This record gives sequence, structure tokens and C-alpha cells, in this order.
Amino acid sequence: MRKVLSISVTDVLERDIKQKTKKRGFDSVSDYIKNLVVADEDLISEEELLEDIRRGEEDYKKGKVIRADSIADLVENADKYRDQLRKK
Repeated sequence: MRKVLSISVTDVLERDIKQKTKKRGFDSVSDYIKNLVVADEDLISEEELLEDIRRGEEDYKKGKVIRADSIADLVENADKYRDQLRKK
């Protein structure tokens, strides 16, 4: 069952939302907003980001690094590199 959700926005924000809806190729404001909600699920907090950075710095200091020739090399050989890191 679908529900209708009403929100209050300024005229400027309404215009901005409608422009972005059209610019990004969505059929409706509703589709655009639903996409934003789904995308929000992939976001992490500032605390999580800082913790990931801290762990990365620790791993780097311990020599847990990957020296790949390129991003393509890293992607193509991810399993090999992952195994190398586990051994360190």
C-alpha cells in the first residue's frame, strides 16, 4: 500500500528540487526523493569515516599496504592482494 507524505519547503527549495529532479532524469519529484532516501543508506557518519581513516593509518604504519600498478590492476587482482594482506 502506498502512502502520501507531505513536507513543507520554501519556494526556493521547491524550485531547486524540481530542477534537480529534471536535471538528473527522474520522472517525478517522488522518484527523486525516494532515490535520495535509498542513497542515504550508503552514507557513513563522520565518526565512522574518522575511525576508518585511523585504522588505515595504523595498517599503513604496519606495512599493510598494496602496491598495485593501477586501479585496474587492483580491481582485477583483488583476491590476490587481499590474500597478501592477510599474511602480513
